[in-house]
Amino acid sequence: MKHQNQHDQIIQLDFSEEMKTSFRDYAMSVIVSRAIPDVRDGLKPVQRRILYSMVELGLDPAKPHRKSARIVGDTMGKYHPHGDSSIYDALVHMSEDYSLMVPLVDGHGNFGSIDGDGAAAMRYTEARLSPGAMALLDHLEKGLIDFNPNFDGSEKEPVVLPAMVPNLLINGTTGIAVGMATNIPPHNPDEVIDGVIAYMDNSDITVPELMKYIPAPDFPTGGTIINLDEIEQIYETGEGKIRVRAKTEIENGEYGRKNIVITEIPYTIAGNKTKLVESLSNLIKDKVFEEIHDVRDESSKEGIRIVIEVKKDRDIENLLNGLYKKTVMEDTYSVNLLAIKDQQPVIFSLKGLVNEFVEFQVEIYTKEYSYLLDKAQKRLEIVGGLIKATDVIDLIIEVLRGSSSIKQAKACLMEGNTEDIKFKSEASKKEAATFDFTERQADAILAMQLSKLIGLEILKLHDESDSLKDSIKEYEKILGSNKELYKVIKKRLNDYKKIFHSHRKTILINAKSEDYVEEIKIEDIYVLIDKFGYTKSLDSASYSRVLEENLKDYNYIIQMKNTDKLCCFTAEGNMFQVKAENIPKCKMKDRGTLIQTLCKLDKEEVILYSSFEQLFESQLLFVTRNGFVKQVSGAEFETNRSQISATKLEAGDVVIGITLLSAGDILADNHKVILLTDNGLSLGFPLSEVSEFKKTSRGVRGIKLDKGDQVCYGTAVSPSTETFEYNDKEYNARKVRNRKRADKGQKAKL
Repeated sequence: MKHQNQHDQIIQLDFSEEMKTSFRDYAMSVIVSRAIPDVRDGLKPVQRRILYSMVELGLDPAKPHRKSARIVGDTMGKYHPHGDSSIYDALVHMSEDYSLMVPLVDGHGNFGSIDGDGAAAMRYTEARLSPGAMALLDHLEKGLIDFNPNFDGSEKEPVVLPAMVPNLLINGTTGIAVGMATNIPPHNPDEVIDGVIAYMDNSDITVPELMKYIPAPDFPTGGTIINLDEIEQIYETGEGKIRVRAKTEIENGEYGRKNIVITEIPYTIAGNKTKLVESLSNLIKDKVFEEIHDVRDESSKEGIRIVIEVKKDRDIENLLNGLYKKTVMEDTYSVNLLAIKDQQPVIFSLKGLVNEFVEFQVEIYTKEYSYLLDKAQKRLEIVGGLIKATDVIDLIIEVLRGSSSIKQAKACLMEGNTEDIKFKSEASKKEAATFDFTERQADAILAMQLSKLIGLEILKLHDESDSLKDSIKEYEKILGSNKELYKVIKKRLNDYKKIFHSHRKTILINAKSEDYVEEIKIEDIYVLIDKFGYTKSLDSASYSRVLEENLKDYNYIIQMKNTDKLCCFTAEGNMFQVKAENIPKCKMKDRGTLIQTLCKLDKEEVILYSSFEQLFESQLLFVTRNGFVKQVSGAEFETNRSQISATKLEAGDVVIGITLLSAGDILADNHKVILLTDNGLSLGFPLSEVSEFKKTSRGVRGIKLDKGDQVCYGTAVSPSTETFEYNDKEYNARKVRNRKRADKGQKAKL
């Protein structure tokens, strides 16, 4: 029987369904209870709990600061059973004037900086509530909002704070949940309050009309929004991207230089200004912008000041375009107006957020004035009873003296019950039987001090009664008309507007991101390559000072521009390119860098080195080992790629000669091609007989070879050339390489 009961307690579940259900519950917990703010007060649960804990600790703006560790401890122990570091991080964030338009916490001590410095440990810092927080916490005692049990049921915590200002729009928020995120930018308090009032005046207002009051976000760090025309679409849909740019000024520097001074940074790097300074410094280190001489961070308590020294006679506007492109001086802020409404995440439009705030205000103001009305009515009841009591105070004293207990006296005051009470006369007893005070009035009479019987005090009671009647009339008027209720809300909003008044910090423009045109001073350089492939470049001034005997160790010396490219043609039929700027600038005594490290040459044998400028204006004569020849225009090799195929080759064939022919040589039409073979044969014929082909072509056969014979040398010479130098060592080395490339069984002879 016992076994049967245990079997009955086993619940069969589908694993995939359980995973879906559990993950969905987890996701909703993160969304609602951690990462996404409530649309009404604009706070996440941890922020709300911190502020409420500080209220309970009595840390209003007029009180001394209290240790942050105490605040974090109370919050964690009573309301937020999570890590202390996450609670402290939230506390620190609410104190950052570079993150929030209206900080909610007044921090004392090291709470970090806009540079990215972290806050000191919570045991060293102190905090209290700011005036901004009080705008969210005032009137807690009036029962305007609901309270729920905390995590263990030992305390009560507010479901939402009675926010009297639109905190969600003013301070914005950011949060990453499961499958969704919120990113609401901060706005100017004056503009937001004006927008809310405009909505209350006309609930049919459109987003474009609302934008006359709230034109765009306003960031605490200032800067410039450069895509103003796209803001309307963002406010309509609740999603989009804002382009934010640093604010800069141009100043005169030393030695004729100009300085770009950054005075405001994009909000996206608020709390990480060092990232911007480091990225600017790396531009000099990596030689990304040759125009920059130096970068200094001169920021202080007075504000941001990052100085970029620009070299003399450089285009400042062009450099700025490059800085906007390659650094976070221009950045993207992704907007997502997501907030919690009725325990569900919702993406709002600008008008939707304003509407939710106004509806919340109507709700809490209705509760507030209902509370005030009830309080005034109860007080009027008491004051009326006290006034009535002063008229028969002698009889009341007689009742009190004749009663044996407070209960007996109270029964007489409320119900006229005179039983067992001793009176001086029947007339007094008969009059006392007419008493009909309410319970509150009876309690007030029993608690009344004799000093209240002074004539002046009685006069004050009459004045208070008149004042209470006026207040009750006013409260009933407000509660009886939305128009009157709106007047009260607007008046208080305007009062808060004066407290949190702030001029707009972020400039609004429409600007297109311009391309950066790299400024390079064009000059002649000489590229020197030795027999081992070590490569370096010298400027023309340095080269002119080199003695001729010091150049004998270099197989190739190519004159070119510093904006040109070095082209390397290999025996395998490939062409590699190296930008001149990537060839190391060296002194003559320096060895340089292997050409293989500058491009992907690997172990391929280079047949020809040339500058692209010279190559582009020339014709190339290709000769292969199997005897194929062709002419190719140098323009064929124009490419941005670092490696291309320069010619088509048969299997086992290689390029053994490439001759660069100038336009003058081609026009003269009198050059001839010379081919030599391993068997000692030679052939000469006019260059004009070699047709021009595309680089992707194999060409035509220039010589008929005997079996086993191969072309070992090929070039083009002028008709006047009767002899030409041929390096035996080079010939023998080439012959050995050709043999290694030949198929097995084939042997070449000299």
